Amino acid sequence: MRRRVSDSGFRLSFEDRVAIETGIARGESNRVIAARLGRHPATIGREIGRCQSRGHYRAWPAQRKADRLARRPKENKLAKSPRLLAEVEAGLVKRWSPEQISAKLKVDYPDDLEMRISHETIYLSLFVQSRGELRRELAACLRTARKTRRPQGRVQTRGQIKDMVSISQRPAQVEDRAVPGHWEGDLIVGARGCSAVATLVERQTRFVMLAFLGRERTAGQVAEALKVRIADLPAHLCRSLTWDQGKEMSAHRQFTVATNVQVYFCDPHSPWQRGSNENTNGLLRQYLPKGSDLAVHDQAALDLIAAELNGRPRRTLGWMTPAEKMAQLIDQGHQRSA
Repeated sequence: MRRRVSDSGFRLSFEDRVAIETGIARGESNRVIAARLGRHPATIGREIGRCQSRGHYRAWPAQRKADRLARRPKENKLAKSPRLLAEVEAGLVKRWSPEQISAKLKVDYPDDLEMRISHETIYLSLFVQSRGELRRELAACLRTARKTRRPQGRVQTRGQIKDMVSISQRPAQVEDRAVPGHWEGDLIVGARGCSAVATLVERQTRFVMLAFLGRERTAGQVAEALKVRIADLPAHLCRSLTWDQGKEMSAHRQFTVATNVQVYFCDPHSPWQRGSNENTNGLLRQYLPKGSDLAVHDQAALDLIAAELNGRPRRTLGWMTPAEKMAQLIDQGHQRSA
């Protein structure tokens, strides 16, 4: 028998719809029907809702409607609205990000639903050739000038690091920055992935430390470089380290044993969980540009770069500099131990 358009592991099949019609006739709830079919109750609710109500639901008309919807090409909002398309293109020309464009449209047209579009839809229109709503050359107006886009929310399969401790197990005191000594870390990678620099940012003070890696970034070398960087810090200023799930931190257990610093790992594709570090890495690109050879910067040069960042007054610190705030914390520690 020819396979129907809607017969897949995700869409409801005709047999599923017959079971729904039968369950309704028996007076069963959506939850009971869903449990029998191994589906979520919301799936059953949406299916019945497309046919107006439980009293109007019939399997065969529902199947024909599903087949028709599955075959119909879905027209993008930009293709349907020249006004919206013009506004989005104008924003891109001004080098606004898709997120900024989407948010500004809500502010400028609060009551006009036609002028609403998600930033993901804008990205897809730029990077999926079959869409073609936005001119391809506008992609060059994006800050990263990237050529592709991975849709957000789609989890990519990666091998997990052995014995890693999830950020969900990190103490609450780390989140609110009330206690100093909790760090975020990452790598900045140079041209063709052939060089790297390790970056560390203390969450409360925003104090930055950089570690020279040169052309090697094995797990052992990264762990050793980080250990050297934090060696001179007092214990109360070196409590934990939050990192992404990069393989360069697969020696985290050895690092913890050597330093007594617990390493926590972020969820995949969640850079906001290391927000201070992500922001700092953006600032560092002024000194360590993308596509450059980072191995030419020795540790002395990296220390000068870090010192310049640590000498900038910050609004979040009451216009103190990270260096001043860190020195203050170190002095307080000395006074308590005296």
